[in-house]
Amino acid sequence: MAKITTAERVSQEASDNYVFQRSLLAYHRAAEIVSGDVLEIGTGTGYGVKVLAPKCSRYITIDKFQPSDVCQYDNVEYYEMCVPPIGFEGNSFDFVVSFQVIEHIEQDIEFVREVARLLRPGGKFIVTTPNAPMSLTRNPWHVREYNADELRNLLECHFSTVEASGVVGNEKVMEYYRKNRRSVRRITRWDVLDLQHRLPRWVLQKPYDLLNRMNRRVLLKKNAELTTSIAMDDYSIVPSTEESFDLFFVATK
Repeated sequence: MAKITTAERVSQEASDNYVFQRSLLAYHRAAEIVSGDVLEIGTGTGYGVKVLAPKCSRYITIDKFQPSDVCQYDNVEYYEMCVPPIGFEGNSFDFVVSFQVIEHIEQDIEFVREVARLLRPGGKFIVTTPNAPMSLTRNPWHVREYNADELRNLLECHFSTVEASGVVGNEKVMEYYRKNRRSVRRITRWDVLDLQHRLPRWVLQKPYDLLNRMNRRVLLKKNAELTTSIAMDDYSIVPSTEESFDLFFVATK
């Protein structure tokens, strides 16, 4: 099994709590929607399986790495694969869920086309991705980031309707965000040559991981009560705006 070290994999360690809680909210909102045969693209560490699997008759989850805790339910099947393409027959699923994945996909148009192919008529694609206007710096693990209009345009090429929502935070969350923004600016001020935007992604990925992890842990040390007290209920899903941390879209075939 490949060892996953990148901070791109949201963990449940305390320094990741700010990100983990809003990621968890997306799964709980999806659990209010899904039923029948469900495909998840991007298992991650597997924490969402326990939220969605009880709502489905069949739950297939795929990832390029093997997570440790996906076999908790009889209706769960795990497959290790890279996408696209997505190796299942067309019209096989009632819902496809993919959280914080599409920004990593080089062939995003093909990816969306494949999701539409897999869905039955009337099926829904539930997708989240970081909202580009809220990013604090370039993330070299991301091929691209989308604003709401860009994601809508991409999905509308293959889906009949697109519902555009976003994940926002309350004042507690925004206090953390502001502290995080100041901390990131203290780090990036040393990048006087703007190398974060000039160098290839692969050159920047490991340094970004190290600095990202270091920054989150420093924020935890300096703001332990604030960082650990953020809960899923401090976030909400509303119509998308530029202030949304993540885009939460539901596209219907």
